[in-house]
Amino acid sequence: MIRVLIADDQEMVRAGFKLILEANDDIEVVGEAGDGRAALDLARRLRPDVCLFDIRMPELDGLELTRLVAGPGVADPVRVVVVTTFDLDEYVHAALANGACGFLLKDAGPALLVEAVRAAARGDALVSPSVTVRLLRHFTAAGNALLGTAAAQPTEPLTAREEEVLRCVARGHTNAELAAELFISLSTVKTHLGSLQTKLGARNRVELAAWAWSTGRMGG
Repeated sequence: MIRVLIADDQEMVRAGFKLILEANDDIEVVGEAGDGRAALDLARRLRPDVCLFDIRMPELDGLELTRLVAGPGVADPVRVVVVTTFDLDEYVHAALANGACGFLLKDAGPALLVEAVRAAARGDALVSPSVTVRLLRHFTAAGNALLGTAAAQPTEPLTAREEEVLRCVARGHTNAELAAELFISLSTVKTHLGSLQTKLGARNRVELAAWAWSTGRMGG
């Protein structure tokens, strides 16, 4: 069971997220907070598997809150996904630099919210596809520095299928979209992603996308 804490100053948003998440048998919402200070207390006391933090909250904003529970120097960090209405590049950079393992827009949809929670729980990362593509296309150098990704050669050559999977990831496709486009199963998608991460020394799909853009595979 994935234990989730939701922090958002809008009660209707918290209620909606809870309804979406708890429709899944493997996810349980263990706490809710309407401001950053309360969220900080709950995160430290409940030790949830994943925290969903809004950015603009009273008392303590979501970016600083993320730094306090997941940032560099935190001895026992919590997994954080930032979920916001505001599609601003500086927010994306700050969230990831402060330790967030996911960044979603509130209009991303229920399926992506659930996928982001599950990705965070297993130590992966998920960023809204539109944000990922824009960020990596226009800010590849900054993204590489931020994510610790270098345009190094893979430890083994990529197969033709792995190249296809890599390009789909770099375009911001979810696993389900990737499977549909390439006519393969979800388990096969996950196998290819695991192989790509091993060959490229990447920790997650965001770093895979950064590598694809930085090596010119996406046409510059």
